[in-house]
Amino acid sequence: MRQIPTLAPLPARLPDSVPFVGPETLERQRGAPFAARLGANENGFGPSPRAIAAMQAEAGEVWKYGDPTNHDLRAAIAAHCGVTPAHVVVGEGIDTLLGLAVRLMVAQGDRVVSSEGGYPTFDFHVTGFGGELLRVPYRDDRQDPQALVARAVEIGARMVYLCNPDNPMGGWHPPEVIEAALAALPDDILLILDEAYAEFAPALPRIDPDDPRVLRMRTFSKAHGMAGARIGWAIGAPVMIRAFDRVRNHFGVNRIAQAGALAALADTAHLDRTVAQVAAARDRIAAIARDNGLTTLPSATNFVAVDCGGDGDFARAVLTALGDRGVFVRMPWVAPQNRCIRVSCGPAGALDAFAEALPHALAMARQGASGG
Repeated sequence: MRQIPTLAPLPARLPDSVPFVGPETLERQRGAPFAARLGANENGFGPSPRAIAAMQAEAGEVWKYGDPTNHDLRAAIAAHCGVTPAHVVVGEGIDTLLGLAVRLMVAQGDRVVSSEGGYPTFDFHVTGFGGELLRVPYRDDRQDPQALVARAVEIGARMVYLCNPDNPMGGWHPPEVIEAALAALPDDILLILDEAYAEFAPALPRIDPDDPRVLRMRTFSKAHGMAGARIGWAIGAPVMIRAFDRVRNHFGVNRIAQAGALAALADTAHLDRTVAQVAAARDRIAAIARDNGLTTLPSATNFVAVDCGGDGDFARAVLTALGDRGVFVRMPWVAPQNRCIRVSCGPAGALDAFAEALPHALAMARQGASGG
């Protein structure tokens, strides 16, 4: 019998797990596709036609590696954000950039502060690199910037993670709140400011791009509708950005994604239309909830948290019943936020399916809760 190769000590102690179960896996389990894919915060309104054309045109060149420096895209992002290319690193979506940032900063046993019930992928990276994760509760269904920084200072953390606008609840802190939290951050703690939903926010904080205490994460997955291309960027002080070259996959961002992202960034009219469509969809989701006696949380993202009016078990029953009727949604995973389901903004047809399925899902959940 052959000996099985042993894992390194750290991964050997970790469970075999992934942060999210994809809708494709759920479709295989149920033996049918979903009629409405409203659970992954994808942009169902789709990417810019110019981005699609650029990616199609680049497909014939896919025999070539992509530019490992992402030169043209970094320059375009820098111009878009009012910084220099030296302030920008491009990666395979925010998830990869989060992992690289943790790898750069967190040694085994180092402490990292995040929010209880916040983004699981960040937690996954911290655990995977041996960091000790300490969590701060949400406050009024939003992440608590002041408490996160205070906790990081108290325990001597290496890093603190803050998502604004927030996933999974959709809330948003105005610029002055984030700026005040940053003002209290010592020089030796790095703030990861996840701004995946930046394009939907009413305003963003004013942060010196040369401040080495902050990495701001952005993506083409949400407002630009390119989640499947896996491409995003981070903004930070050049000294921090250069450090990514020590650990990143230099050919990780493929040339088709680079071409599409460059075209998407230039199509500001499409972005404006998308933001307006998302706002209208948020209103529609809120109206559907009201029609069923439910309330929604304020959202500055492309999804809405719908309060199902019970506890986590009740919300999970609603989610399961929606899935049985072909509507894929997700829910927060920590109480009390898990009283909600999270519904992504999408085209009219998808929201029609949600509107049709929700009354039945609520009835099934209530029947189960009453023991009927």
